[in-house]
Amino acid sequence: MQLKRVVVTGLGALTPIGNNIEEYWNALINGVSGAAPVTYYDAAKFKTRFACELKNFKVTDFIDRKEARRMDRFTQYAMVASDEAIADANLDLDNINKLRVGVIWGAGIGGLETFQNEVLNFAAGDGTPRFNPFFIPKMIADIAPGNISIKNGFMGPNYTTVSACASSANAMIDALNYLRLGYCDVIVTGGSEAAVTIAGMGGFNAMHALSTRNESPETASRPFDAERDGFVLGEGAGAIVLETYEHAKARGAKIYAEVIGGGLSSDAHHMTAPHPEGIGVIEVMKNCLENAGITPEDVDHINTHGTSTPLGDVAELKAISKVFGDHAKNININSTKSMTGHLLGAAGAIESIASILAMKHGIVPPTINHSTVDENINPELNLTLNKAQKREINVTMSNTFGFGGHNACVAFRKLED
Repeated sequence: MQLKRVVVTGLGALTPIGNNIEEYWNALINGVSGAAPVTYYDAAKFKTRFACELKNFKVTDFIDRKEARRMDRFTQYAMVASDEAIADANLDLDNINKLRVGVIWGAGIGGLETFQNEVLNFAAGDGTPRFNPFFIPKMIADIAPGNISIKNGFMGPNYTTVSACASSANAMIDALNYLRLGYCDVIVTGGSEAAVTIAGMGGFNAMHALSTRNESPETASRPFDAERDGFVLGEGAGAIVLETYEHAKARGAKIYAEVIGGGLSSDAHHMTAPHPEGIGVIEVMKNCLENAGITPEDVDHINTHGTSTPLGDVAELKAISKVFGDHAKNININSTKSMTGHLLGAAGAIESIASILAMKHGIVPPTINHSTVDENINPELNLTLNKAQKREINVTMSNTFGFGGHNACVAFRKLED
């Protein structure tokens, strides 16, 4: 069977360093940190008192107040980012065959704040079960693509992938495969997360996953630095419109890049820790290269998972050195989480967007906050430290890994007619 080619025709982003694609990209190349003290709740008693929250975002600028109240923040974010991507793709919603347009979305947790608040309200009451009638629809992880499809009338495949921090990368790979096989013409994909909450922060603190650099939040996310002490929690959404090449060409769409492959694997090792030698990561990158039909020498750039954890960063870079061999030193490697923090289930989406834009503009965003060399990291690797680097990129890859050992890798290439 001849697989169809798949391309990117629309992008949307809502991130801690920019509320649309233009703002996001400008902040990325200028090395802006999105970390600051928490404003959503009183974090004074928490081990970590900062996060990468959205800035200057007012949901009613985008969604009717009544509708917004029926959505958890993770769904609100999904609606805003997907609206931008759909508009960017210039889809003709009045004439497109909506039976062949799907929405495949990623969310690692879903409506955590809704669940938290409903339980807190019940616990503070007299024991009478008074729950919001929208409690369940607001909470469930699949409601984000459901709302996107309802608003736009998209009647193709519609579901959420849940694989912790690999969720939106899994969604993109599923979308790629549906399009390759000819089941759809267009799929809106990506992911969203809104875990900067009492429960989210408390839970990650309890497992010692977060940085506690409270005296300097803006420097806390420091992938590959010897003094890194955990990730910084972020929130937001990234949306990508994928469609078959023939469909995009037929309607005269602008094309950002071609999606050439995706890889999946499992560490089968530990609930939260990576395999120390990066065995699962080695396999996922090999799988992606094979699926894309390219060699290690074809790759110019890798946006790593790079969360700023002591174990994870080393394991991933070991895996890159193993897979790419001598060519590894020729690859621009970076971690945009140094600026955005970790958006959990939305990470793969916003980081794929960063990779696509890096290829489009020929600029690799920096890995900021690096000051101390980690002797466990191969010194020959170009980690794009502290300043953006100009670089022609023909092939880029984006890695995302999740608790439970879930690994996903997506590859993009400049369009070749």
